[in-house]
Amino acid sequence: MLKKVYKIVIIPYTLFLLYLMFLGMGRSQYEDHMIRIKPVISTVEFIRNTILWKYIVFVILGNIIMFIPFGFLGWILPGFKDLKTLLIAFVSSIVTVEALQYFTRMGILEVDDILLNTLGVYVGWLLSRWIEKKFSDLVL
Repeated sequence: MLKKVYKIVIIPYTLFLLYLMFLGMGRSQYEDHMIRIKPVISTVEFIRNTILWKYIVFVILGNIIMFIPFGFLGWILPGFKDLKTLLIAFVSSIVTVEALQYFTRMGILEVDDILLNTLGVYVGWLLSRWIEKKFSDLVL
């Protein structure tokens, strides 16, 4: 049951997420190509320079939570049940999306986004394994 619902929802969800990454939340094209390649340091600077904690939590947790559904891809693509295969495919995909943000100037290529998004996929993969063990009758 859950796998069928997931199969129906993941494509529109992916399209929605791409919309958010390129056009949503009041985005406009930057004048210059922007890149932040210092892992963790840019996130620490973001925290230091942001006044409202709710914005910090929204951005950092959002970068994790929004990608949890991709940890479940093994439900519809059996090759992605293997964590290593899933992460290699995901990191390749998210690096491509981040590069597109850079080249189109519709976002910033940020290494921290790649790390946080990948953490979200890992959390999703762990959740999918737990759900399969705990609720195997609902998953099919």
